[in-house]
Order: sequence, then structure tokens, then C-alpha cells
Amino acid sequence: MFEIRTRPGRVLLQIAATILVIPYLFPLVVMVRGAFAGEGLENFAAVLQVPGFGRFFVNSMVIAAVVIALVYAVTMMAAFGFAKLHIRFREVWFWLLLACLTLPEVVLLAPLFATATRLGLYDTYWAVVLPLAALQVPFAVLLTRNFVKSLPDELFEAARLDGANSYRGFIHLVLPLTRPIAAAVIIFTLVAAWNNYLFPLVFLQSAELQTITLVPQFFVGQFSNDQTKILASAVITAIPEVIAYLSLQRLFERGLSAGAIK
Repeated sequence: MFEIRTRPGRVLLQIAATILVIPYLFPLVVMVRGAFAGEGLENFAAVLQVPGFGRFFVNSMVIAAVVIALVYAVTMMAAFGFAKLHIRFREVWFWLLLACLTLPEVVLLAPLFATATRLGLYDTYWAVVLPLAALQVPFAVLLTRNFVKSLPDELFEAARLDGANSYRGFIHLVLPLTRPIAAAVIIFTLVAAWNNYLFPLVFLQSAELQTITLVPQFFVGQFSNDQTKILASAVITAIPEVIAYLSLQRLFERGLSAGAIK
């Protein structure tokens, strides 16, 4: 990562970054303005009054939390193995894992549906949690492996000299030192799990298991299409993600700038 020390250079960099961000902010501004159009705050009140809205919100929280826990655990162990352990054909396994990034969700729907039905997981949280976690692991490992690889080997050698095995090195060295990249993994996984629409729509049939991303369906019908309330539901859905990012922003930026992307 380059560093600009002069004040004029920093000002120019800030201006350039602001100009690059504007196209991404435009859809958000349009969404918020549309949510307040028409009846204003009544649009948000209508969304909150959707039958079962609280239950949908809790379902999304449960699914996102379990997905994050699974992705974090698997990613950290895989990244440690690919970066620091001497595993036979390590690079082959790593590139096979990255090949999974080429698989879109739509292509996997039919085999996932057949598997979930046969295993008795259909219409349960696990029918959504397991595919979501599996799809997030390859990208998370790609980010985390570079970060773990940048950790000094001398730390692990010193731990071995003190009698620590790989497990203790992982617990006492990798996990504490990878908190910045862990924040990035959590944010990316939260966004993917919280915003997912396809898997809950296909694998969750019971009304009490539906997620918050399906709330806009209540305002779309054969003879109605209330866009203001749809946009209001989108704004409400985005609030937890914004709060999570603001809470982990510093660690998130440190994780990406300290070796996650090279």
C-alpha cells in the first residue's frame, strides 16, 4: 500500500476517492428519497406493521449469525493451513477451493434442493445456512490466507520452541492477530447472508421461517405495486448492515490494507 505524506497529495487523493464513491451513493440516495415519498414516515410504519415482521427479523438474525460463525471458524482454520502448515498438494487444494467461486447460486439450486429434501433439511434454517456458508468460504479464505501468510514465521517458530503445537499456535497467535481481517470477513458474510433472497424463497416454505428480505412481497400483488413501501422495507433491511459496518469500520479497513488484498 502506498502512502502520501504531503498535505496537497492527501487532499487530491480525498477528492479523487470522493468522486469515485459518488456513483455508488446515488442509488442509496434514490432509495432513501423514494422511501420517504408519498406518505413519508407512514411508509415505514406500514412495513413495521407487516404480519410477522418481528419474526422475519429474528429469522434473518439467526441465519446470519450461524452463517458468520461457520464461515469464521472454517475460514480461519483453512487460511492457517494453506498459509503456514506444510500440507501435501497445498496449492492444488487451494486452487480447487477457489474454483468454487465460479459457481453461481442459480446453478446449484436443483442439486441443493434435492440434497436438502433427501436429508430432511427442507424448510429448516440449515437448508439456507449451509449453502450460504459454503458459498462464502472460498472468497473469505482467499482474503484471510494472504493476511495469515504475512504474519512473521518467527512467531510460530518461537511458539514451537516453547512447546506449543499447531493447535495452540492457531488459538494464541492466529486468532488474536487476525482480528482486522476477521472483521472484513464478518462484514462480507453478513451482507451476503442478510441480503440473500433466493435461498430463503426456495428452501423456506413455512411463514414463521421467512426472512426479512421477503417483506417486499407483501406490497407487490396482481393489482398493486407500492414502490414507496418496497423502498422503505429496503431501507429498514439495510440498517443492521450499516450499524455493523460502522462498528467494525476501523478493523475492516485495517484488515484490507494490511495484506488482505495484494
